[in-house]
Amino acid sequence: MTLTKKIERERIILGIDPGTTILGYGLIRVIGKNPELMILGSIELKKYGDHYLKLKTIFERVTQLIDEYHPDEFSIEAPFFGKNVQSMLKLGRAQGVAMAAALQRSIPIFEYAPRKIKMSITGRGAASKEQVALTLQRILKIKTLPNNLDATDGLAAALCHYYQTSGAVVNEADTTSYKSWKDFINQNTKRLKKN
Repeated sequence: MTLTKKIERERIILGIDPGTTILGYGLIRVIGKNPELMILGSIELKKYGDHYLKLKTIFERVTQLIDEYHPDEFSIEAPFFGKNVQSMLKLGRAQGVAMAAALQRSIPIFEYAPRKIKMSITGRGAASKEQVALTLQRILKIKTLPNNLDATDGLAAALCHYYQTSGAVVNEADTTSYKSWKDFINQNTKRLKKN
């Protein structure tokens, strides 16, 4: 009698909380149905006075993370609409260069609304950063939380993606997937024509 052990596929998910002052990131490894923390951290951008230098740094550092950890999927928090147009524009650019790093390495991108991420992690769409961080600490058995909670927000984007793709129902309005630049352009033609 031969016993065969089922080989469970490993997935690595990189989550990003975009920002031009601080960009948070987190990576999880999923084997079977067990997500585990690989790394979380943040990219400090305050020291760069030039906005374009910040964007260059984001692109280079996200590319470094991709090349070091080889994620299978890339999950990013979608920008939310605020009253300050300049801040939204800068945040959108930060998100765009982080996505470009993933697209450059042909990693599928998944975008989630901030409320969707919070709901996925805590069960409450209006949860605070602290509530998200404490829930992640419990779920992923994180010994010490970082001082900067943008890191846990990046990690939350990764875990949200795992939850949304492991059998849970996904609201199509809250997540979008891109496999290439062409795919991105095709799915955003109406939005691009407005600009």
